[in-house]
Amino acid sequence: MRAMVGISCCNKPFGLFGTPNHAASDSYVRCTLGPVGGVPVLLPAAGEALVPDILPRLDGLILTGSRSNVHPDHYEGPAHAEGTPEDPLRDATTLPLIRAAIASGLPLLAICRGFQELNVALGGSLDQRIQDLPGRLDHSTPSDQKLPKVRTGKAHAVRVATDGMLARIWSQAALPWRPEGVAVNSLHNQGIQRLAPRLVPEAWAPDGTIEAVHVADAPGFVLGVQWHPEYDWEEDALSRALFEAFGAAAAAWAEGRRPGSEARRLAAA
Repeated sequence: MRAMVGISCCNKPFGLFGTPNHAASDSYVRCTLGPVGGVPVLLPAAGEALVPDILPRLDGLILTGSRSNVHPDHYEGPAHAEGTPEDPLRDATTLPLIRAAIASGLPLLAICRGFQELNVALGGSLDQRIQDLPGRLDHSTPSDQKLPKVRTGKAHAVRVATDGMLARIWSQAALPWRPEGVAVNSLHNQGIQRLAPRLVPEAWAPDGTIEAVHVADAPGFVLGVQWHPEYDWEEDALSRALFEAFGAAAAAWAEGRRPGSEARRLAAA
């Protein structure tokens, strides 16, 4: 049986009447079916009540990117600029889900908004518009979505710690990478301001923006990246390796949940 991988959804208006829908990009479904090797399970933005019932049924969790921003009330930040997209139902779902997943040891991969949610859930804060801050790069999505390779094109390099999860994943996969420069795409406005106490930074943009983290004391696989590996894993070996490593952790978790697995482990010991 393949691992059941939860994918966080957004609450978005669709259609003529703006009917609320629960949605996640097909790119997350495809990478779950592909290099992760799991079964995608879309998790509705239904609030904290969802967490205790859904968490025991999952073998892994992907926190997705989104155009919406984490509401500043969750990190005591200033109000968003007018017109900033928000998703309070997603916040109400993902923030407690993150804390519960980490505590249980469930494998977790956080991407873009999910990366920011990970920081906020564990007590960090966010810069809301990095491009407006002095000395910082414009990390945001170009407004003209018709530009070629807007999602897969490499926007800047990140410096990567040599002793972190990224380095270990890429080294174990025998992939060539340079600590001083791994090229990534960039599609975000928010970014980490105050790093959560339990998070350890693993990668940095040229302007100092934190681009990857892991949880220091997590009992299981927890990795967050600010960029979008789900857009280019078919062409980029480094992106693919991230999903494969997460998939291996989810598969191991699924094996541990199977009936008789604990007895088999004890017998083998």
